[in-house]
Amino acid sequence: MESSQRFSSLAFIALLAYFAFLASAELHVREFVIQPKPVKRLCRTHESITVNGQFPGPTLEVRNGDSLAITVINKARYNISIHWHGIRQLRNPWADGPEYITQCPIRPGQSYTYRFTIEDQEGTLWWHAHSRWLRATVYGALIIYPRLGSPYPFHMPKRDIPILLGEWWDRNPMDVLRQAQFTGAAANVSDAYTINGQPGDLYRCSRSETVRFPIFPGETVQLRVINAGLNQELFFSVANHQLTVVETDSAYTKPFTTSVIMIGPGQTTNVLLTANQRPGRYYMAARAYNSANAPFDNTTTTAILEYVNAPTRRGRGRGQIAPVFPVLPGFNDTATATAFTNRLRYWKRAPVPLQVDENLFFTVGLGLINCSNPNSPRCQGPNGTRFAASINNQSFVLPRRNSIMQAYYQGMPGIFTTDFPPVPPVQFDYTGNVSRGLWQPVKGTKAYKLKYKANVQIVLQDTSIVTPENHPMHLHGYQFYVVGSGFGNFNPRTDPARFNLFDPPERNTIGTPPGGWVAIRFVADNPGAWFMHCHIDSHLGWGLAMVFLVENGRGQLQSVQAPPLDLPRC
Repeated sequence: MESSQRFSSLAFIALLAYFAFLASAELHVREFVIQPKPVKRLCRTHESITVNGQFPGPTLEVRNGDSLAITVINKARYNISIHWHGIRQLRNPWADGPEYITQCPIRPGQSYTYRFTIEDQEGTLWWHAHSRWLRATVYGALIIYPRLGSPYPFHMPKRDIPILLGEWWDRNPMDVLRQAQFTGAAANVSDAYTINGQPGDLYRCSRSETVRFPIFPGETVQLRVINAGLNQELFFSVANHQLTVVETDSAYTKPFTTSVIMIGPGQTTNVLLTANQRPGRYYMAARAYNSANAPFDNTTTTAILEYVNAPTRRGRGRGQIAPVFPVLPGFNDTATATAFTNRLRYWKRAPVPLQVDENLFFTVGLGLINCSNPNSPRCQGPNGTRFAASINNQSFVLPRRNSIMQAYYQGMPGIFTTDFPPVPPVQFDYTGNVSRGLWQPVKGTKAYKLKYKANVQIVLQDTSIVTPENHPMHLHGYQFYVVGSGFGNFNPRTDPARFNLFDPPERNTIGTPPGGWVAIRFVADNPGAWFMHCHIDSHLGWGLAMVFLVENGRGQLQSVQAPPLDLPRC
């Protein structure tokens, strides 16, 4: 009798806790109006595509457990879709956003409401357009706070500062893309980098708009750093101040202190900064980390960390003292980039899969398509070719008649095939002197099927075809554990012995070391069609992508939910 009463009491307490959780969860209803707006940068005004007239777009602030209903109304002249980068979208690929993968794009004059719930995620993520190069200006922060009453695993400062790093072209980015698609050559590099939409003091016509962040002496703030740039990994630093890393890609890390971070397109990094220096003005700055033998934007964006009691100059030429500039690594400093990445650890013991059901080996890199007429204006790549990119020699082509997820759900044939190769079709010295006969990939729209709850390992192997390079690979619908990495060719006999299966960092986007490899693991517990691609948008357009089709499990709670009625049609 006593034990049954105790059980009833515990059940009642659990029920109360459940209802308290439901009561604390909020529904955030927003409208994102996609519209052109005059934006002036670098002395010139362009009609830039924006959300609600804002550049960067609005910051979304939610809590773990909250739901969102965001209606995207397209008043621009381009098709568009929005991706909620890093949100797992459990059983709900319809809200993921990549055009022609999980939905057809939202056409001009049409709308679509993205409905999704934050489930067991917290930290810094972001949202962006997932239609060609529109994300050059269509992006914003997505901040997920813990549930009410849930603590942080570190002492959380009272103040947050989102830092969105971007790239700016002094022309319409869609025209830059269109020119590259026509010529087959590499796209023109950006003209500036930006911090929260502003280039900073070192660019023409920009000084008056440089972003300034006031700070009190002794104050600690959290910087939520997001690389929203289209095509460039970046080094980021704040002059004379140490940064304590506490989170990457919405996953907490064991804290460590550094003077510089390296952050690839798509990645987020949270750092704590304490104002413990002499009162003054200090530049925060970002410049390129360029691992490839390729042109890049060799400029530096700045903002200013400004102590509220910073002294001013006296006498003639009075005014604010010049900010101190940080020491940034050289553009090709792979040693610093690697040392930073190798220090990342999950904040506690990670639930990484110890057994592997699917052992995949993916070569990732560039390629060249030979032209029958090398002198054609459409063949302006190296030696009269067109640039391409591939995974396992498969260069991904987006479908047009339907999205892959819709075709998969509807059982529509002819949109994609499920014969994506689990290993390269030909083995070769991936990081050596590769025969030119292996430089041309095969185009197609291929997916790879995974059983529900399969334990998956993928080794991503960079190649030296065209150039070795750090490729920031992003997997939609999942977080994964980065269990190992190295330079040269992956050795399946010896390298797994060095894997970190205790506290590997958890991420949604990871770079392949240039001329090296990285190994990731995850459990395929989210059914649907999920895009995996390089987050350098030039490479994505060239075909550096593939799709995982994760099969349904048993019952409704392990199956993809039905598509919404307003899902756009192709």
